Amino acid sequence: MTKPLAKDDLEHLKTLAGNNGWIDDVTALGAYLTEWRGLYSGHSDLLLAPDTTKRAAEIIAYCAAKGIGIVPQGGNTGLAGGAIPGLTDGPAEIILSAARLNKIHCIDAANFTLTAGAGCILSDLQEAAAQVERSFPLSLAAEGSCQIGGNLSTNAGGTNVLRFGNTRDLVLGLEVVLPDGRVYANLKALRKDNTGYALQQLFIGAEGTLGFITAVTLKLFPVPRSTATAWLAVASPDNAVVMLGKARQKLGDDLVAFELIPRIAVEMVVDNIPGRRDPLPAPHEWYVLLEIANARDATETESLLTDFLANCMNTNELSDGVVATSEAQRKQFWSVRHDISEAQKLAGASIKHDISVPVSSIPDFLERADKLVNDAVPGIRPVAFGHLGDGNLHYNLSPPEAMSTDEFIALWPELNELVHTLAVELNGSFSAEHGIGLLKVDELERLGNPVSLDLMRGIKQLIDPAGIMNPGKVIKNS
Repeated sequence: MTKPLAKDDLEHLKTLAGNNGWIDDVTALGAYLTEWRGLYSGHSDLLLAPDTTKRAAEIIAYCAAKGIGIVPQGGNTGLAGGAIPGLTDGPAEIILSAARLNKIHCIDAANFTLTAGAGCILSDLQEAAAQVERSFPLSLAAEGSCQIGGNLSTNAGGTNVLRFGNTRDLVLGLEVVLPDGRVYANLKALRKDNTGYALQQLFIGAEGTLGFITAVTLKLFPVPRSTATAWLAVASPDNAVVMLGKARQKLGDDLVAFELIPRIAVEMVVDNIPGRRDPLPAPHEWYVLLEIANARDATETESLLTDFLANCMNTNELSDGVVATSEAQRKQFWSVRHDISEAQKLAGASIKHDISVPVSSIPDFLERADKLVNDAVPGIRPVAFGHLGDGNLHYNLSPPEAMSTDEFIALWPELNELVHTLAVELNGSFSAEHGIGLLKVDELERLGNPVSLDLMRGIKQLIDPAGIMNPGKVIKNS
């Protein structure tokens, strides 16, 4: 555990944060000290929530002078312990929250850009863009509570990466307070700006280890005139991969999402989330949730999708399926997909893996991973789902029916090693979109490229030589 914060420092930092800009009550702090799934619970005497970049800079400059650790926090929806303070031995750590940096500064509809504070909730940005007939396409299950600063810090992925890319691909400019209190201000709304290194990219995906993001300029896109969504049954992941190839060839950039879902995940959602129901009348081993969107009228878009699905049925990639006939039905399909993580949590213990491999290797990965984990733990229940379109699967594991939670969780390191090693062996990654945080620091040391690790340590030393920004996260010796 980190050391307690000196009383003089605590009181001065509260003054810097301004009225309503701090929490030091032990009970109130509790919500900010525990990770969403309960894997990590930390310690801090103080949360600061500045309402301006100037206040954030003053806080960080003071912490730099005093050697106080700073743990940036957005909506605290992460899954790798990256936003939790007090998890390692060392100096006192404060939580620096972006929650009050929640203003939308500018929407330039003609330029298709939006500039906003890091504390803005993702769904609020989506709605603000929609108000000017534009779309911000980043979408994930936590969009009603996650903040854009956290999305940037973890380079969040989500369900639309296939068409629009990760968060990194949606950013034009950033404002960041550096570990010495200086402000890197580059909120230019430019798509072409070759004036040296793309410095803003250093802070995206750095998980708060290089600075505190305070604002961002984002790309917007045209609002689709129509969307068509289908819940499809496939015999195997092989069939799904073949279908994906055909979809990308036939549907082109209209293809927005292509999600792979196993039967066990559907059952968990239906059994544990009130109001959810199976989209198809008969059970199938695997499903695909496919969505297209474009500027055509609705009738033409639906016809495009149904013609494609008819072809897949004729060539046996598709076993059954249903196309949403209303927005309500579309939302029902997506609710089943988005509720999988919560349903698995409600169903009991789970060990999560966030891997990516080339799309062509997905069937091989699943077959080999299932064998590895079943050999290690007979009766284990893999729940593999996610973004097949970009090669990212959440290979989550539930225990055998008779195994206790404690017994199963004790196997976490062993099962991580098996799954992560296989993913890297297949030219993939053991951390596709959730980040490293504290959870995967040792795995990055074990599986990371040595030259890449040396460069990362060098960048950290250059920008944060005192190691005050998110101590102990992402890389060791920071």
